[in-house]
Amino acid sequence: MRKRFISNTSALVMALSLICLMARPMRGQLKNTSSNSALPRMPDGHPDLQGTYDLATMTPLERQPGVPASLTKEQAEALQKAELERRDTDNKPSDPNRPAPPVGGDTSAPHSFFEALEKAGGGAVGGYNRFWLNQGAAFTVVEGQIRTSMVVEPTDGRVPPYNATALKRIAAARARPISTASERQDGVAEPLGSYDNPEQRPLSERCLLGFGSTSGPPALPDYFYNDLHQIVQTPDSIMILSEMIHDARIVRMNAQHLPQNIRRWMGDSVGHWEGETLVIDTTNFTDKTRFRGSTESLHVIEHLTRVDDKTLLYRFTVEDPDTWDRPWTGEYTWPVTDQRMYEYACHEANYALTDVLRGARQQEAEQAAKAGK
Repeated sequence: MRKRFISNTSALVMALSLICLMARPMRGQLKNTSSNSALPRMPDGHPDLQGTYDLATMTPLERQPGVPASLTKEQAEALQKAELERRDTDNKPSDPNRPAPPVGGDTSAPHSFFEALEKAGGGAVGGYNRFWLNQGAAFTVVEGQIRTSMVVEPTDGRVPPYNATALKRIAAARARPISTASERQDGVAEPLGSYDNPEQRPLSERCLLGFGSTSGPPALPDYFYNDLHQIVQTPDSIMILSEMIHDARIVRMNAQHLPQNIRRWMGDSVGHWEGETLVIDTTNFTDKTRFRGSTESLHVIEHLTRVDDKTLLYRFTVEDPDTWDRPWTGEYTWPVTDQRMYEYACHEANYALTDVLRGARQQEAEQAAKAGK
């Protein structure tokens, strides 16, 4: 799942507009409801954030070049129709008499954001078909704006470029022999020995942590499936449960961070209330998390605000001085859902992990034979 995303072609730019703007009837503008006493509250008087939320959306994290920050309802509806037609076409039964696929697989350019993701997820030879996908059918609307990116700062809707420290780290990783390191979609190679045993494989590949930062922080949609999140709230702790890999984040309220020598996959999250907004401060990440190529210095601040009885506004700020020269911020809405969470049986009939290690041993044998010639 950590394939390199396809480069920004003009077709993909058009496609990203197409995806971000998939429309369904809007609930209306999100307004500041900090003084709305009618919103549900806990016995301690704080807003009640509890519920199950569907984070699936058609708004990507980053805005593509040439795409405006927001679109009109008419533009969104037109773009939505084209994407839904693509999905309907994919759902049709395959022709049993169709010719064989091209040698090397389908390398044609994608025409939408989701099509690009699907191609990246399966490579040129194909991966998930429509049966396995449960993608967003709505776009993020904040303050009445149909957003084309979650990133709002910088204002171009793009994650800042890597700084000199990160580029040096990436260059060193890329220089490693391919037999001992592989390059992920963010351009950062995996550590030496990453194919030596199962424990060296990435957490999501081992079904220990959801891919695509679904568990957070920051909590992002994965754009494929299993985007439900549940919040359980008490005065002392708040739990955020992710459907994918059943990751559970525990936010300790009004607490101090753990000592720096105690590191966690999802970091150490402490929370407090600022008026009607829950603020979560997370540090103490491990070097296994590597969100978009980040380091143990990653620091994430999240804001969760109930804007009405069916919607939360989620805002996050990411910083890591060893990766970016400036912090960056994103936001999107979490609509409540009555869908139920189900077990995520990640390893059921999953032969990928053994095949990955077997392939590494085969590659090492071929390289050794070639070196002996």
